[in-house]
Amino acid sequence: MYPRKYAMSAPDRVAHRMVGAEKGVTYGELEAAANRGAHLFRALGLKRGDGVAVLMENNLRYFEIVWAAQRAGLYYTCISTRLTPDEAAYIADDCGARALVLSPGGGSAAAALAERTAKLAPKAEAVFAAAGALPGARSWEGALATQPATPIADESAGAMMLYSSGTTGRPKGVRPPLPEGPVDEEYPFGSMVAKIYGFDEQSIYLSPAPLYHAAPLGYGCNIQRQGGEVVIMDHFDAEGALAAIERHRITHGQFVPTMFVRMLKLPEATRRRYDLSSLRTVIHAAAPCPVHVKQAMIEWWGPIIYEYYAGTEGNGVCLITSEEWLKKPGSVGRTIFGTAHIVGEEGKELPDGQPGVIYFEGGMAFAYHNDPEKTAAARHLQHAAWSTLGDIGYRDADGYIFLTDRKAFTIVSGGVNIYPQEIENLLIGHPKVADVAVIGVPDDEFGEQVKAVVQPVEGAQSGPALEAELIAFCRASLSAVKCPRSVDFEAELPRAPTGKLYKKALRDRYWEGRASRIV
Repeated sequence: MYPRKYAMSAPDRVAHRMVGAEKGVTYGELEAAANRGAHLFRALGLKRGDGVAVLMENNLRYFEIVWAAQRAGLYYTCISTRLTPDEAAYIADDCGARALVLSPGGGSAAAALAERTAKLAPKAEAVFAAAGALPGARSWEGALATQPATPIADESAGAMMLYSSGTTGRPKGVRPPLPEGPVDEEYPFGSMVAKIYGFDEQSIYLSPAPLYHAAPLGYGCNIQRQGGEVVIMDHFDAEGALAAIERHRITHGQFVPTMFVRMLKLPEATRRRYDLSSLRTVIHAAAPCPVHVKQAMIEWWGPIIYEYYAGTEGNGVCLITSEEWLKKPGSVGRTIFGTAHIVGEEGKELPDGQPGVIYFEGGMAFAYHNDPEKTAAARHLQHAAWSTLGDIGYRDADGYIFLTDRKAFTIVSGGVNIYPQEIENLLIGHPKVADVAVIGVPDDEFGEQVKAVVQPVEGAQSGPALEAELIAFCRASLSAVKCPRSVDFEAELPRAPTGKLYKKALRDRYWEGRASRIV
């Protein structure tokens, strides 16, 4: 389902704007730009099932590019602006993008992809710069100006293809099957979500997070499917978010727990300065929320906060309202999409109250691009239709799911997934590192922070100097969000005679005394 009907019925209604801007992009303007973009992709030779990669900061062009790809039957991969050029290039190449849309706000990675496309993203046949100029890239706006504003003749539905972890430490794309129905067919899951949260033509949705993440982009598109308005922050700022809610009379918004923490840390006088009475529904996800933080948010904003648990894979969704959560503190809710199974080490379902690996049945089919091993590992051995994100938890007698640990040791810091193996693979190449384990440890603001536990080579002096050297070594190759915030040193890491690292035992030291190993 596309926002085209609003371009016809209410072309002057604002589809999206930046925070603080008096003027936004109307549905009529969005429709015309998306059609021109779809024509441009066809003129480049892109056909159904091909890929486009987008690497931009939050700006007014984002939605038109996504809707252009969506109605041209393309996979669109949105890449984080926080990645290094090599990290971004890997994704752009691995997803098979035949066209790149970049922006100056995309940082060094965008600049490098524009200037060195042939080397960094050799499958890309065209490179565009939107919302500004980049050496080596054509103007997106200039290219659009030569295209018709009418729909392409062969419209079909595309899909988002985002990246998750891989068995080699590199991220892997989650590639869903493309929808087979008519291009204007209703999107059932989106309609279900819209009904739950009350998305409608009067909704004004605050998007405070980067649009390259699945939830901000997906929910923003869903708001536009319902004819509402998306208000985009260029970056999150605690007081700025409160000011935006008041100024734009925000009705809906989605946050991660770190944002809650930062808003709660504002002085009481600052928090009470802003009129938040327009809020009807607030959604949070991406990372577990500490019980005391969520309790404080409900006391402040009222019982309008919904939490969901899901993944980019789309294999299942749990949901919990404020009223339910107050009765079941710490729960992520009951399944509303798919059926949850709690599975023990023998592969059999466990009774209520016993923790095991959480599998979902009946959700969306998915595969990890170019990684059949990871795809197979996510499936249950006896029940091929069951799949897992690798989290561990239990279900209580009322059907509510509680998370307790992560099987795959994925670190979630400030709502961003970080995969330890990629960092371990880098650090083990440092001449002063004999062995290394990267784990997530508790952090009051971000939920978890990245810590490296290092066994130095014989003769290397452990201490602050080596810690600083190793962190700097990581920062030279990885985006800052992935780099260890601290390094601890051990004479020897706990490994089995087979060489298997007892990472759980190592990680448990830092989580001792906590009821859950997920903050």
